[in-house]
Amino acid sequence: MGWRRPLQRTDVTKARTIYLNEPHRNSFCKNSISTAKYSLWSFLPRYLYLQFSKAANAFFLFITILQQIPDVSPTGKYTTLLPLLIILVISGIKEIVEDYVSLLLLNAPNPTALGVNVGDIVKATDGQFLPADVVLISSSQPQATCYVATSNLDGETNLKIRQALLETAEIQTEKQLSSLSGKIECEGPNCHFNNFIGTLYLNGKSPVSIGPDQVLLRGTQLKNTDWIFGIVVYTGFETKFMQNAVQSPLKRSRVEKVTNVQILVLFLMLLVMALVSCVGAAFWNGTYGENTWYIGKKDHTSPSFWFDILMFIILYHNLIPISLLVTLEIVKSIQAMFINWDEDMHYERNDVYAMARTSSLNEELGQVKYLFSDKTGTLTCNIMTFKKCTIAGIIYGDRPCPITESSEFSDPKLLENFEEDHPTKEYIKEFLFLLSVCHTVVPERDGNNISYQASSPDEAALVKGAKKLGFVFTARTPYSVTIEAMGEEFTFQILNVLEFSSNRKRMSVIVRTPTGQLRLYCKGAVSTAIHWSCNACALCHVFAAGLRTLCIAYIDLTELEYQQWLAMYEEVCTVVQDRAQSLEHCYDTIEKKFLLLGATAIEDRLQARVPETIANLLKANIRIWLLTGDKEETAVNIAYSCKLLSGHMPHIQLNANSLEATQQMIDQNCQDLGALLGKENDLALIIDGKTLKHALHFEVKKSFLNLALSCRAVLCCRLSPLQKAEIVDLVKSHVRAITLAIGDGANDVGMIQTAHVGVGISGNEGMQATNNSDYAIAQFSHLEKLLLVHGAWSYFRVTKCVLYCFYKNVVLYIIELWFAFVNGFSGQILFERWCISLYNVIFTSLPTITLGIFEQCCSQESLLRYPQLYTISQTGDIFNIKVLWIQCINAFVHSFILFWLPTKMLKHGNSFIVSNICQRACYSVSMMFFFLQFSHLAIWGSILIWLVFFTVYSFFWPTIPISPEMTGQASMVLACPYFWLGFFLVPIVCLIQNVIWKSNTCSRTLLEVVREMESSRGQELDCSGEFEFLLPACSLYALCALTASLCFALAGGYAFSQVEHAVISQEELVRSYDTTKSKTRRTFSTAFSESIFE
Repeated sequence: MGWRRPLQRTDVTKARTIYLNEPHRNSFCKNSISTAKYSLWSFLPRYLYLQFSKAANAFFLFITILQQIPDVSPTGKYTTLLPLLIILVISGIKEIVEDYVSLLLLNAPNPTALGVNVGDIVKATDGQFLPADVVLISSSQPQATCYVATSNLDGETNLKIRQALLETAEIQTEKQLSSLSGKIECEGPNCHFNNFIGTLYLNGKSPVSIGPDQVLLRGTQLKNTDWIFGIVVYTGFETKFMQNAVQSPLKRSRVEKVTNVQILVLFLMLLVMALVSCVGAAFWNGTYGENTWYIGKKDHTSPSFWFDILMFIILYHNLIPISLLVTLEIVKSIQAMFINWDEDMHYERNDVYAMARTSSLNEELGQVKYLFSDKTGTLTCNIMTFKKCTIAGIIYGDRPCPITESSEFSDPKLLENFEEDHPTKEYIKEFLFLLSVCHTVVPERDGNNISYQASSPDEAALVKGAKKLGFVFTARTPYSVTIEAMGEEFTFQILNVLEFSSNRKRMSVIVRTPTGQLRLYCKGAVSTAIHWSCNACALCHVFAAGLRTLCIAYIDLTELEYQQWLAMYEEVCTVVQDRAQSLEHCYDTIEKKFLLLGATAIEDRLQARVPETIANLLKANIRIWLLTGDKEETAVNIAYSCKLLSGHMPHIQLNANSLEATQQMIDQNCQDLGALLGKENDLALIIDGKTLKHALHFEVKKSFLNLALSCRAVLCCRLSPLQKAEIVDLVKSHVRAITLAIGDGANDVGMIQTAHVGVGISGNEGMQATNNSDYAIAQFSHLEKLLLVHGAWSYFRVTKCVLYCFYKNVVLYIIELWFAFVNGFSGQILFERWCISLYNVIFTSLPTITLGIFEQCCSQESLLRYPQLYTISQTGDIFNIKVLWIQCINAFVHSFILFWLPTKMLKHGNSFIVSNICQRACYSVSMMFFFLQFSHLAIWGSILIWLVFFTVYSFFWPTIPISPEMTGQASMVLACPYFWLGFFLVPIVCLIQNVIWKSNTCSRTLLEVVREMESSRGQELDCSGEFEFLLPACSLYALCALTASLCFALAGGYAFSQVEHAVISQEELVRSYDTTKSKTRRTFSTAFSESIFE
């Protein structure tokens, strides 16, 4: 965890004492937070560090210092300082604006929340987010319970139950709260969501222990509860949510890092050029120095070696293009605008466009190798819908039906069979009664409308599905439920609730039907129904699509059977040791000999085009890891639904309770892989958060990483936000590859900030992920175009722009080196000062910027049709040190031709004409080098700009007293036939080597094949053969004797998102409601409507 930098460190070992209604005795941090990259005091040092970590800026700072030395600089003192200051100021303004906008979005002022302090008593109402960590005092619900949504913290969709202490449950009036006296002693701030140790001392009463079941955390949302009151225990950066946050990192793209290395290479080249020039100057002075009477030196002493080398370094310093950084800023900003304006990434339903929150990482989008994705709200819509069912072997909901926004169950055949006395009518009736009765849902009436409140979204979906089919759950009392169906009212007496647990994977209710029959209704996972009389074919068909499935069954009981079981149950309820296990065993004794009615299939509806997007990303050689705080079964279901997992893919399942067991399990699987370890195999690795805690131990994490990298897909379940960030950092730190994290909730912020590129989705879990991301999109499917099109284009554009800037400057300043051979290494320049100053700014800027904005490796249709093209930018083979050296050698040869050919052509003519020919030829060749990539406007427009400037500039003097040597040059040069001969001949000679190089290329790349196809409008390319990038099949491993953890019994799975082992049992909870009575609402004084009491 050394990588993690919390936003504010706290002493986690120090306990704290919180005094109630005594604010002067509570001195803790305020509730205000700021997640901005910069502060007023840290901006200057942090910004300067960021800027001067760029090799180009550091180099030009060095040149600026050298230029201040008297008599050293041949170009003046401020020619480098002024452009550098302009670059720093512009970049600084951009950073301030971007950070300020993020600050406004992230920390929108909330006066009520900001005023909360430790020890305050706060009130929250239904739908509100908790502003701090509070200990629950009382609530509007029976037995002082409340529901909270924790998806911002752990990604789980089911609601959690919290219950106040009995000693405080009746403290609900203003007078009672104001007179509350005592203290809370608890542990110091820490990052553990599920842990809390404290003791409540109320004056005149015995101490009472406080645990995590009494604590509501910052970021959770109050649900299905009118109001709660609580005592604040942690605020601001000391809340558990903020303890899991990490400081916003300073991200730099890999291209920028490679560019820094390339700049260092150019700097070494510059030193070599300066050294050669110094040696040449010493040789020339020693040979001809005595005869240079025409120079008229006052001091005949030879200048020192160090003086000469500094002079030549300054002379050649523009070998490293100072315009590069400004050009890239312009290019990347416009690329970001293209992302923002892309209509294909416009989610019309919410009118949300994609947004590039930073432009510095555009090219990084084209190199992503590992994609880390959240599940809830990122891949799914976080909406549960009853999709299919099978009753008595007949499948319903499987026939094609019109696509609706809700995509709910729609099959008239079911009701037709029920109403037309089909042989399965009684099965359908009992099936729908079971859906309406076997649950812990609470109905709420608002006039004629009935809404359902449930801790499990799956249960709510089933009850709503039954309601749509005419079996309406209308009322619940402590010991009964009422169903309206077929024009009648049916009341079922609830005798016992056999609660759900992960071991049992089912829940049951024992009821007395309206006819007096004792009956046990049960719904559970398919794996638990193997011993039931089930139609396996029908069940497999239901969950083959990766839906969340439950088997539906019942058994009729005799009075004797029930009374015998009830006596056993009442005895087990009094057991002190291992009560949960004893209860499960007790449940098993009566849950036997079921009659299977059928099965249900619930869809945690995927967002549009998620399976297709994942399939294309996998074809692009992007490895996808699913990181979720949800249950393993739920994650596996979604992985099947979105085609991340397939039915034939073997699974490696890691579940262990200790470091030793985890290490042994990982080592065994690594040993089974053998030679395939470290290669990408058609395997899936599934691990939970408890095991991951041990797998990330320094002794195990290297083996775990090797095992994970050997799998095609990785699913990590039950993870905390910090564990998500740790997983991303593990890959980021040990694998030379670009990582991308995508999520939509506050629990995804850590991994979004840790990854090389963070993408936030504007979902249902707030805007925390979006506001902390580098790029924001509205749907997961938009990621396909963001990476495969915008990412690939940006990478090609930026890398070619960088290489072209290097090329044109190397060409120009190597010419200066050749000129030194004919000027006695005197440090004189070949080109007129203003012409050379405008070389980067005007004469070559238009083609460079055009290349960076409009260059396309191929069309977006081809990039989306052939995702394999993404591997070209992903590998980075078109931009590295080798490519730089090839460009430098090419520029070296071109500069040799550009200087010596015109010199020999015109050695009897005007020397200044030679200069202009060289400058124009250098420019023309540099344009033609990438001729096919630029638009004609950039090429011919730049040439026209030069000719117009040259003509006008030659008439400046003496009207404008600058550059007298340019007077009359246009009339001489433009009328000289040698100029026009050289202008066309020299570039052709330079380009011959490039044409020969390209014509000798033997093998064609996939990109070249696609380009030819686009240009010829030929047939569609078949990527199933030579150019397909497929993962190696793990046939050897699949045929081996795998360990028991390698397989699941079924391709699908179940999902029953109900709270288990809660502070209050489900049976106690449902027995506390009586919806037949008018809802009582406690009244409070007007003054008590405020949220805060001090």
